[in-house]
Amino acid sequence: MRGKRYFGTDGIRGEVGRPPMTVEFALRLASAAARVLAPEGGSVLIGKDTRVSGYMFESAMEAGFVASGVDVLLTGPLPTPAIAFLTKQLGADFGIVISASHNPYHDNGIKLFDRAGAKLSDEIEEAIEAQLESPVVTRSSRALGQARHIADTRVDYQEFCKRTIPGGMNFEGLKLVVDASHGAAYKVAPRVMEDLGAEVVPVGCSPNGRNINDGCGATRPDLLQLTVTGVRAQAGLALDGDGDRVVMVDESGELIDGDRLLYILARDRLEQGALRGPVVGTVMSNLGLETALGELGIEFRRARVGDRHVLEMLKASGGILGGETSGHVLCLDKATTGDGLVTALQVLAVMRRTGASLRELVEDMPVYPQLIVNVEAADSVDVNEEPAIRDAVGEAEAVLGKHGRVVLRSSGTEPVIRVMVEGEDEETVSSVAHRLADSVRSRIDSMAASS
Repeated sequence: MRGKRYFGTDGIRGEVGRPPMTVEFALRLASAAARVLAPEGGSVLIGKDTRVSGYMFESAMEAGFVASGVDVLLTGPLPTPAIAFLTKQLGADFGIVISASHNPYHDNGIKLFDRAGAKLSDEIEEAIEAQLESPVVTRSSRALGQARHIADTRVDYQEFCKRTIPGGMNFEGLKLVVDASHGAAYKVAPRVMEDLGAEVVPVGCSPNGRNINDGCGATRPDLLQLTVTGVRAQAGLALDGDGDRVVMVDESGELIDGDRLLYILARDRLEQGALRGPVVGTVMSNLGLETALGELGIEFRRARVGDRHVLEMLKASGGILGGETSGHVLCLDKATTGDGLVTALQVLAVMRRTGASLRELVEDMPVYPQLIVNVEAADSVDVNEEPAIRDAVGEAEAVLGKHGRVVLRSSGTEPVIRVMVEGEDEETVSSVAHRLADSVRSRIDSMAASS
């Protein structure tokens, strides 16, 4: 199989107006996807987040699919996991989400789901890429597809979310701050919590097309932390721009990341006799998660970074719970893909069932100091194959000792090398991380100068 040129760890993504995020590319991608996923015609569900460029790419892809004989169902702004759910629910042949997730508004991206609401395999993505150089198909008038906006999809998704917690449970008496990052969940997230009886304080729920992820949301939870303590809420939740990840905040304003959310859910499912298979994290998951789960007798495995890799390992091992530190959590007993709102609902349900606060639910999980330093890298660099960098990593590991970890990897969504260092002492971790990042940066600069 040939390697992929456009598809990364989470679809195709980039700066709007620069290849591949151009109207012309979106049109060709729609035509290519139609040839692979619906060669005899069929239907595609298209959703998007709140970026101003979403309308442009939506129109381009709509044209490409209709020209290829594929019917187009348009939902307007909805979270990525809502499109995954609705693709299967409505019987569409595949689904499209136009979103750059946690990136700033000047970026955008395109994600695809199969008819079961799952992300495409590498083989299918490669098959689509192989069709990108073929001319855009335009069928005869009688063979063209049709496009229409479909109603009630938001309500259908909201009802699905509410059904993921135990029947009869509500959140009455619970005061929650809900930060939707001015993104795709700006309507559904507050309304689901209100429908379940919670008192909701919304922030990041007023999109204008250019403020998505701007100083708010899962990647910038400072506003949530301040608001939770300011209004004396019991908890807060922050989604990212497309709603597939979540972080939470306890009543004291402390951040509860994806690792600790995963711990809460794993322990609860174990207590309920509902846990199956190992829990799957990634190479970036905090060592404290592995330690805490081990003390409970729960097997923990590490996959490569990216929810698709976590999903693959879960399916191969028969597991139902997995996720990433960033808050991309998979509850396969509830949804086919990562869903920030569903994850938050599961955690709130544990709070309600046990009567424990969010702070109390995580107090038994240690958190090892961990620091990630991003090093800019214009081109893809296999840092683990560079002798000078391997030597620097070896030196770092020697300093950290047996309870330290070093992970270097190229980001699948940004032009950076992520340098992660973890250990027992925060000062040592910081010193080692920055020294290692300087070594990586120096080697990358040297390679660029000699090329």
